[in-house]
Amino acid sequence: MSDDTTVQVRQREIATEHLLFKLMEYVEDKHPGLLEYLEGSLDHLGDPARDGTQDDEAVRGIARKMIVGARKQGMASGD
Repeated sequence: MSDDTTVQVRQREIATEHLLFKLMEYVEDKHPGLLEYLEGSLDHLGDPARDGTQDDEAVRGIARKMIVGARKQGMASGD
């Protein structure tokens, strides 16, 4: 990947993560239970790589951290 492409991928990841967190917080506030539902789905989450970089548990770990972060942020927002 070129430097420009790497920067764009990083920026897109940051923006997507922010929007996803805000969406998770909003939906959880309006419809409690979303975060528990997402937690329950993690057994089905996997890494689609077909080489030595494949790590299903690392992908699940990132998702768990995102759920924990959304839960904490929601509580800080007056949840």
